[in-house]
Amino acid sequence: MDEQKCSMEAPAVTVPPMQTSESNKISIIISPRAASSKVMPFELVSASRVSSRPHVDPVESSGAHANHYQRWNQGFPKIKAVPLIKKVIAEFLGTFILIFTVLSTIIMNEQHDGVESLLGIATSAGLAVTVLVLSLLHISGCHLNPAVSIAMTVFGHLPLAHLLPYMMAQVLGSMAASFTAKGIFHPVNPGIVTVPKVGTVEAFFIEFITTFILLFIITALATDPHAVKELIAVAVGATIMMNALVAGPSTGASMNPARTIGPAIATGRYSQIWIYMVATPLGAIAGTGAYVAIKL
Repeated sequence: MDEQKCSMEAPAVTVPPMQTSESNKISIIISPRAASSKVMPFELVSASRVSSRPHVDPVESSGAHANHYQRWNQGFPKIKAVPLIKKVIAEFLGTFILIFTVLSTIIMNEQHDGVESLLGIATSAGLAVTVLVLSLLHISGCHLNPAVSIAMTVFGHLPLAHLLPYMMAQVLGSMAASFTAKGIFHPVNPGIVTVPKVGTVEAFFIEFITTFILLFIITALATDPHAVKELIAVAVGATIMMNALVAGPSTGASMNPARTIGPAIATGRYSQIWIYMVATPLGAIAGTGAYVAIKL
């Protein structure tokens, strides 16, 4: 959010002359500024709330003020930058959990005569995203999706140097989950692969639009200071579930190149994979750009 600087000059105060003795003088001190709305670093904002104790001496020496701030700040939690290696590990583990959950649900549905149903598969994916966002958002941003990372990089929310490590971690996490699910459940029908069941043009635009919607919601909640941050995990999980119900029967509702690449490599099926490699990043960039264009 752009920093907004605002200041308000104190109104002039006229004090009537008073007859005072040398032993009984009155001092009136008027602060020249009102409270500023400028956004300050975390530690400075917290330090300004250090105590409600009134100052005994209106003029406090700089040395005493520094000592007072240092004593209080010793017990205050510090915010540290997360190393890139930890972010990459979080993306790998998060993508592994997400893809393994989704693929396992699909396999169980196939092996047990549709017991899960489309609603169950969509719910599984939505719940997985919800708990992962709650768990990993503060570490890596919980992208779990190369299309998300590409869009965040294009609009300056992810450093360019982080893009390739993020994407590699996500693809490797998906591959590991795909081979793990295949090795455990031994699916007879490799339905874990996202293959379009509709025409090429229709499949392309379905994946484009569903990814557009997903990134529109993510950008609104994750990057706009005016958004309700507490609901980001629920909102993103609900969006995944909604899109899976819309696009699941036609394209598999990938919205995620890693979701498509991992199972394709594990099963050796690459039919029309280019749709998912092209439509999802384009939809992600368009969805992010659409919200950036309308935000306050």
